[in-house]
Amino acid sequence: MFDIRPVGYVIGLLLACLGVTMLPPLAVDIAEGRGHWPVFAECAVLTLLSGTVLALACQNSKKEGLTLQQTFLLATLVWIALPLFGALPFMLGATEARFVDAFFEAMSGMTTTGSTVFSGLDDLPKGLLLWRGILQWLGGIGIIVVAMVFLPELRVGGMQIFRSEAFETMGKILPRATAIAGQISVIYVGITLACAFTYLIMGMGPFDASVHALTTVSTGGFSTRDASFGAFSGPMEYAASFYMILAALPFVRYVQMINGHGWAMFEDVQVRGFAWTIFGLTGMLFLVLLTIFPQHWEQSLREALFNIVSILSGTGFASVDYMAWGGFAITLFFFAGLIGGCAGSTACSVKIFRYQILLASLRAQFRRIHTPHGVFIARYDGRPIPEDVLSSVMSFFVFFTVTLGVLTVALGLTGLDFVTALSGAATALANIGPGLGDTIGPAGNFSTLNDTAKWLLAIAMLVGRLELMVVYALLTVNFWRA
Repeated sequence: MFDIRPVGYVIGLLLACLGVTMLPPLAVDIAEGRGHWPVFAECAVLTLLSGTVLALACQNSKKEGLTLQQTFLLATLVWIALPLFGALPFMLGATEARFVDAFFEAMSGMTTTGSTVFSGLDDLPKGLLLWRGILQWLGGIGIIVVAMVFLPELRVGGMQIFRSEAFETMGKILPRATAIAGQISVIYVGITLACAFTYLIMGMGPFDASVHALTTVSTGGFSTRDASFGAFSGPMEYAASFYMILAALPFVRYVQMINGHGWAMFEDVQVRGFAWTIFGLTGMLFLVLLTIFPQHWEQSLREALFNIVSILSGTGFASVDYMAWGGFAITLFFFAGLIGGCAGSTACSVKIFRYQILLASLRAQFRRIHTPHGVFIARYDGRPIPEDVLSSVMSFFVFFTVTLGVLTVALGLTGLDFVTALSGAATALANIGPGLGDTIGPAGNFSTLNDTAKWLLAIAMLVGRLELMVVYALLTVNFWRA
């Protein structure tokens, strides 16, 4: 009989921790003096008690490890339970959001998607704005740990190619998973503090700097302003681009660097691929903008770099309404969002390494066609790519494409126009943030969508953040019989 208690025990502990993280917004609301702090007090007590009771009820099931089925179920239920309780401040607070809107916002936060149904952000209580940032920050560190500890072992979407990299440093054994998670957490906090300090010295207020640091390093994209990063346009965009890039790099390489291998980051083939992708896409967009603003080359370069990095990393900040830049730029942004950053980072979407494996496989196949009697092996980072990795990556691309198509059709059936349906499906499944068009584009938000569309997009955020196969596996009978 399947034992769900170990899963319940871990979720209970995480809920209790989530309740504790509601205390900083409570303190901020007290300091602001607008009388909104009781909301976070109530939500913190309810979440903490619920988590504690669940953990105590399941604590007699504690054991050394989880089964494969329990691990898949845990990874999925965590990203459902935390948004459910994370939505409470939105329902009980100043926004007085309906459940569908509150859950959409919390799911968008925990999955670091960055799509929002709220407007009037400039006037919201600071506690709620901080809570949105905290949700994304927690989601960011959570997905790094899942990507480096769980997904490689679960052989999801080709992630098994990194099974040894989470525990070895060029032949030297690193500490076990818990120690790696601890080191990653320290690095994550360090980059966040550095980002906040950089924003502060460049002119952001302390509160804006803190919240934007949380959402930059998590590549989440929630802002304290309706204008998003457009409220801070200028040299600040270079700083944001720098930290978005840092967050989109594999954190295990940071761990390796502090453990003595100083060149680990630069030797990573996906890091080099990510850098070339940024260079190429930014260059193309820069040339487009020069034709529109021929006298403003620095502004064109800055806005091209910032917005490409923001969409490519899945952060979703917008400094301008790039819908006004023409069809080529819009198309570029759409496909850039479907690329993503590096595996083992806070970045979203398909990820660079999968495209590299796909290209390596195609290159080997073309060479076999040209020379039928030759032996050509697809390689990644100089090593032969195992068949199970190739199969897993190809399956991921198929499932991603099919899911994108089905979701687009489903959204269209709810009454959305084609551009809104397609870009909405892409931005939710790839966890990007803004879509395209007048409704959900960089100058709009998701508040006007119907409830069915919001539920579909919230589910897509969950599926996309957990690399599709984790969730889909739970829907198969054979998985539970294994």
